Amino acid sequence: MFEIYRIETVASEEAGGGVIRRILVRVNSLEKAKERALKVFSLARRPQSREPEVELVRVLNGAGYEVFSISARD
Repeated sequence: MFEIYRIETVASEEAGGGVIRRILVRVNSLEKAKERALKVFSLARRPQSREPEVELVRVLNGAGYEVFSISARD
């Protein structure tokens, strides 16, 4: 059964903080959403990225609860 997850990239405090981008993904498991979040995190942390510096990427379920996060400090 498919579920919709929201992947959010959050800027560092030095870059102003706050959510930079939200991505909605429709996948059949939390593991697939985690894989997608890790990919988003690695792409956002590249030196040639145009966005502000990303501090963390988090995954929220359909109810808005955080179910996974990865931080640059991890």
